[in-house]
Amino acid sequence: MQIRVGFEITYTAPQPTPMVIMLSIHPSRYADIVGTERIATEPDVPIGLYRDGFGNVCGRLVAPGGGVTFRGSALVRDSGLPDVVNPAAQQLPVEQLPDDMLLYLMPSRYCETDKLTDIAWSLFAGTQPGWARVQAITDFVHHHVTFGYQHAHHMKSAHDVYESRAGVCRDFAHLALTFCRCMGIPARYCTGYLGDIGVPPDPAPMDFSGWFEVYLSGQWYTFDARHNTPRIGRILMATGRDAADVALTTSFGRMTLAKFVVVTDEVAAA
Repeated sequence: MQIRVGFEITYTAPQPTPMVIMLSIHPSRYADIVGTERIATEPDVPIGLYRDGFGNVCGRLVAPGGGVTFRGSALVRDSGLPDVVNPAAQQLPVEQLPDDMLLYLMPSRYCETDKLTDIAWSLFAGTQPGWARVQAITDFVHHHVTFGYQHAHHMKSAHDVYESRAGVCRDFAHLALTFCRCMGIPARYCTGYLGDIGVPPDPAPMDFSGWFEVYLSGQWYTFDARHNTPRIGRILMATGRDAADVALTTSFGRMTLAKFVVVTDEVAAA
């Protein structure tokens, strides 16, 4: 199958403002892009690309006084298969993990393992290590947290989500991946496109989505605490310790979001 993705995002700015953007499809999906991914600005300003420490594609630019609009589009091939389910996937003892996985056991900006470790062990100590434990964590968060855009707040942490029991997709992911880290399972935050493919259409405006991945049996597996069911058509944009590492845009000065439109639709076969 093929999926058309894209966005139009506009910021106003009182003066020229340096920015970093993370709006490209992740390099792990480059082979699936049909033709070329296009990202343009209006007015036209140069964007310098670089890779961050997690391998994400970032762009540097200076938005002109008055503001800037970002428009992106790409056609992406997809297997049409749902997220992989592998109940046999094993949890590795911490002392056997590769060095570069230890980062994903540590606390981070929105994922306070120190505040949630006792709670995690009280909830999940009796679960079978590995896939079953991650699924138990995902099930718990899915039922513990109520979804609603009115609950979104950019400063909300995993501990805040646990206590308030409400949030958006990034909050579900933050709480679930923090519990995984507390139980010795490397976990990372993911952001990208996830359309209504294979599920009833959501009447709310399309947005980027947040989910998480865990490291089991030597590879990363996708979990989604908000939806809690394997989904079709995820297109990864970036990974990191938490949402702070994968911000779509970062401005070094005062800017105001004026427009935000995301598109991700299956393309009908010719």
